[in-house]
Amino acid sequence: MTAPIYLSVVVPVYNEEEVLESLYKRLTKVCDDLGKPFEIIFTNDGSKDRSSEILKEFHNRRPHQIRVIEFSGNFGQHMAIMAAFERVRGEVIINLDADLQNPPEEIPHLLEKYQQGYDYVGSIRDIRQDSFFFRSLPSKFMNWVRRMVTGTRITDQGCMMRAYSRRIVELMSQCHESSTFVTVLGYSFATNPTEIRIRHDARTEGESKYGIYKLVRVTFDLFTSFSMAPLHIFTVFGFFVSSLSGLLVVYLLLRRLFIGPEVEGVFTLFAIAFFLISVAIAGIGIMGEYIGRIYQVVRSRPRYLIREIIEDLSEPQVSSVNKRTAK
Repeated sequence: MTAPIYLSVVVPVYNEEEVLESLYKRLTKVCDDLGKPFEIIFTNDGSKDRSSEILKEFHNRRPHQIRVIEFSGNFGQHMAIMAAFERVRGEVIINLDADLQNPPEEIPHLLEKYQQGYDYVGSIRDIRQDSFFFRSLPSKFMNWVRRMVTGTRITDQGCMMRAYSRRIVELMSQCHESSTFVTVLGYSFATNPTEIRIRHDARTEGESKYGIYKLVRVTFDLFTSFSMAPLHIFTVFGFFVSSLSGLLVVYLLLRRLFIGPEVEGVFTLFAIAFFLISVAIAGIGIMGEYIGRIYQVVRSRPRYLIREIIEDLSEPQVSSVNKRTAK
């Protein structure tokens, strides 16, 4: 077993061939400048482009520092991160996206805050360089909804660039959930969390893998994985509607007794009936989400399938050679 190293950088990759070379150069330069042993773990999440070949070339350039996990299919960003988390060797672990919108040059700022005694350093995108209506606005709204439902004090839950202590990552690795949300899961294990603002760059190559539908889908996963709030809200609402319905029945009964039969309110009753039916259908949908999660856990199927791990686990050396190989 090799000695622990200082830093592990985890990068999930999905169809990012256009930016990988630039990411490699900038990321390795930042890590070299730290002057401490480090490793970079790329998880290829079933990319359809040349990402796999490029990552293997990175390993050939720096076999002691670059490790590559190859998934046999697309299992999602959070599963790609968890697969790397289960294999890191670093004292501190930093996660960032491969699209370079999270600049690798912000890593020293996260480490500086971590060294002040925090075990979880979150990040807030300072000035977002995304489309306002299609990315920034929906993301801000989803962040607000997530905070209300889960009760987590994370300002920007969608920003994946964060620093974790090894203790937190080991606890996260013990959670074998079929769906998860890495930033919230890590926060739930933190004893002294904090946040800092980081630069956010515009995407220069490729396209975002997150549309509005995927943001909504991820939010549903978050709700059903970390909170019972949707069920609680629906239960309270159900009691409220049931009480109103009971009062309406009493009111109609009294009108029937004192006024006699009438048909003026038939369409009103139809409208109320349709509303209650739609509420019941929504409730069934919410319960179905939770039951679906239970079903996935009960099946005990692997959360992801690894086709290949490309690595050399000998201890990384800190020397000027590292800088010369970052071409």
